[in-house]
Amino acid sequence: MNFSVSFFINSILLGVGLAMDAFSVSLANGLNEPKMKGGRMSLIAGTYAFFQFLMPVIGWVCVHTVVVYFNKFQKFIPWIALILLLYIGGKMLIEGIKGDDDSEKKETHLAFSTLIVQGIATSIDALSVGFTISEYSVAEALIASLIIAITTYGICMAGLLIGKKMGTKLSNKAAILGGVILIGIGIEIFVKGVFF
Repeated sequence: MNFSVSFFINSILLGVGLAMDAFSVSLANGLNEPKMKGGRMSLIAGTYAFFQFLMPVIGWVCVHTVVVYFNKFQKFIPWIALILLLYIGGKMLIEGIKGDDDSEKKETHLAFSTLIVQGIATSIDALSVGFTISEYSVAEALIASLIIAITTYGICMAGLLIGKKMGTKLSNKAAILGGVILIGIGIEIFVKGVFF
């Protein structure tokens, strides 16, 4: 096992890079729910962190077992992320536009099923990290994935806090902005995955 300083730095940097989509979705969720309590914020950030932990581990297992099948599946990752985020973002956008007519702004709460879909959509590209860490032992792969998860948790909590502050100021425009952000993330993942 090689737990050098560079191992930890690389794992943190990998976590920061992978957490950017989850950060943006956290920002959108904070915008949409400005009165969110700390426990709920922890659940949301924890869900994203869990999937950011799970996906590299699954990728690592695939590299060491079913590489041929994983290579075939990898081309579908951008499509899956695009469809999931277009659906969630579109739904949020429509609810924001409909709610715009009401004089009273209803705060919509993120359903658990939607949270799971967001967690999968924002972390599915982390499956390919299994290739990056394929030379790691089981312990190294698990610790690297745990560092990625902890980094993601912190970044997502920051996104939720920023979104909550902005959501209070943006009032009824928050759901519309949140939907646009999610759709933008879906398109960005798709373009990066298909064309680059």
